[in-house]
Amino acid sequence: MQHPVAHAQAMPDKPAYIMAGTGETVTYGELDHRANQGAQLIRSLGLKRGDGIAVMMDNSPRYLEIMWAAERTGVYCTCISSKLSVAEADYIIRDGNCRVLIVSRGTAECATALLPAIGDLTRYIVDGDLAGYERYETARDAQPATPIADPSPGGTMLYSSGTTGQPKGVKHALSEEPFGTNLSPLVTLGQALYGFSPDMVYLSPAPLYHAAPLRWSMAVQQLGGTVVVMERFDAEKALDYIERYRVTHAQWVPTHFIRMLKLPDEVRTRYDLSSLKAVWHAAAPCPIPVKEKMIEWWGPIVGEYYAGTEGNGFHAIGAADWLTHKGSVGRNLTTITHICDEDGNEVPPRTEGAIYFESPTGEQIFTYHNDAAKTRDSTNAKGWTTLGDVGWVDEEGFLYLTDRKSFMIISGGVNIYPAEIENLLVTHPKVADVAVIGAPHDEMGEEVVAVVQPRDPESAGPELAAELTEFARANLSHVKTPRRIDFRNELPRHDTGKLYKRLLRDEYWGKTPLVRGVAG
Repeated sequence: MQHPVAHAQAMPDKPAYIMAGTGETVTYGELDHRANQGAQLIRSLGLKRGDGIAVMMDNSPRYLEIMWAAERTGVYCTCISSKLSVAEADYIIRDGNCRVLIVSRGTAECATALLPAIGDLTRYIVDGDLAGYERYETARDAQPATPIADPSPGGTMLYSSGTTGQPKGVKHALSEEPFGTNLSPLVTLGQALYGFSPDMVYLSPAPLYHAAPLRWSMAVQQLGGTVVVMERFDAEKALDYIERYRVTHAQWVPTHFIRMLKLPDEVRTRYDLSSLKAVWHAAAPCPIPVKEKMIEWWGPIVGEYYAGTEGNGFHAIGAADWLTHKGSVGRNLTTITHICDEDGNEVPPRTEGAIYFESPTGEQIFTYHNDAAKTRDSTNAKGWTTLGDVGWVDEEGFLYLTDRKSFMIISGGVNIYPAEIENLLVTHPKVADVAVIGAPHDEMGEEVVAVVQPRDPESAGPELAAELTEFARANLSHVKTPRRIDFRNELPRHDTGKLYKRLLRDEYWGKTPLVRGVAG
């Protein structure tokens, strides 16, 4: 049995997870004890299999404990970003039919503002007190630590990050397997791709409310490994934690790589990273020069995968294959990939088009909760599904991503994908972050605008804009070179690495005022 229940019996004193900053350690024995109490609490509230709860927390020591409590009750747990607005959080809680809300001190402001809208929900707070919320630990500790009488596998219903519109819940059918035998697919993939084992120490640097950090962390705990949870990402601290906890495995996003690479050389070489056996990245395209530098720094242990919360496909590639297929996200390991034109016809290798996934069994892998129209829109006549991304495959089946179709800029009738421009500009030594969008233009329809977060905020201005424009002209075609470069102190980027481009586009299309801009 590969489950924390079994590990609690076989090795109760082994750390199930460690909070990186404080060092707080929760053993498998303690995790099982508290998860049982949490499950008893959920049952005492009248929740049954298929019901829903919501968790809106930062990376608290209680996060994984609550997830394992929910997992054994057969309920859906909706994890809500701690960065959402009150309206967005309220929408997800209501849309997800959540009957319980659990928050943390880090989300107290939003949690308080939510009270008028969610007064009929049962509400708890962890790690502190908040008016209108009962202490979760107090309610949990009043319950017995014995297993509930009717355990069954629960699941997560996670919402898209809303980078291009209203977030939608991705719903998968609950497992019908007996409790404790429902193995996460990531366990098998982790063993095959990254050498997962019970001895592993896995660093999770991203927010647990996101699908990948949460699911990989729980997969590690199914095997009996130890998860080291960063309360929040910091480039130098990540290196420190790898040395301190002798981390063997870790997942990242390209933004993490960029920030670590831009640390001073004396900082990057200060820490012993020799314990690392395998790392991988996902969530956003990684610029080729960034990937090259990471492999040069950490060795041929840097893998990559491409997948979505929807779980309809999983491409992966190791460092050796990537070095001979630079820019690829690898081959599909779980379903069948097709590239289709606008009419839905499959196109030959090396032809760009919409990326679709075919289930080998023909089954419907997911639905968008309460949105039959979006489910239909993501499915073609053959039953293949898409995440809305554009790309192409080579003759060997390696996939190369272009960008999201919704981000495409049409300028003077020419299709321009921002990712290529972003991947270039972010390599400039004076750039910390960048987003490229299409802004309205009377003659061209849209013009290419680069919104740049400079490493030194004081450098923002016409000189830097001119320098970046020349840098782009030297490396890109004329049509792809930004016609305008604006500066921001910070971009609206999700902690998982995704940009909220919708918010930037809304500003440039007149829906909200610009914060700061300098024409290049």
